Amino acid sequence: MRATAACDPDDVCVLASSGRRIDRFFRAHPVLAADYLGDDFWERRAIAARYAPLELVRPLARDPDEVVRRVVASRLSPGEAAGLMRDPDREVRITVAQRIDHDGLLQMAGDPDYMVRVVVARRLSHGKLPRLSQDPEREVRKTVARRLPAFALTRLLGDPEPEVRRIVAARALPHDALLLLADEDWLVRLSAVQRAPLDAIRDCLTDPESEVRRAAWERLAAGKDDKQSMTENADESMG
Repeated sequence: MRATAACDPDDVCVLASSGRRIDRFFRAHPVLAADYLGDDFWERRAIAARYAPLELVRPLARDPDEVVRRVVASRLSPGEAAGLMRDPDREVRITVAQRIDHDGLLQMAGDPDYMVRVVVARRLSHGKLPRLSQDPEREVRKTVARRLPAFALTRLLGDPEPEVRRIVAARALPHDALLLLADEDWLVRLSAVQRAPLDAIRDCLTDPESEVRRAAWERLAAGKDDKQSMTENADESMG
């Protein structure tokens, strides 16, 4: 192969210790990938698994190396990938959660690793998402807060983490934002001022935080201008 320039130890070589060189080799010669699925070097097996026929790759779902199993999970069909949802490696399970169908996805909502549950929260349908609103991990609940329809955010109004409440305040319907105007976190109050009913934010003019007071003044002033403009337009139409 070297004689025909099909490989190069410094650039395209299956026996190199560099993953890039190995990948270049299999990219150029994918038909040879199957010959290396049982190689002693985990990285060579993992890269070969990207290029070998799927029917030969499936048995590697039991490979001792997690990187190899991750490649397998990325290539299996969603239904087959479900067989790896209990894999001991979280990166493998994350790959599965990114690909599995929605019915199987719900089974991973109780995964012990929060990053797996974050992926689940990103993909679950809105109807099934509320079950993760009480997840013990803040990052999971933040993902839920970003995805839930605005009318369903009520369940997160009292979340113990201000980072979650900030997301809720920025998306809440007016009657829910009203409940956050007295929140202990000033960034929550700042977002709530932008969404609460106009009459309700007058009390925010005396908020201890200057940014909140300024936002309240600006919104009230804009509301006053809008109301005056509507009145003038009505007078003109009547005239």
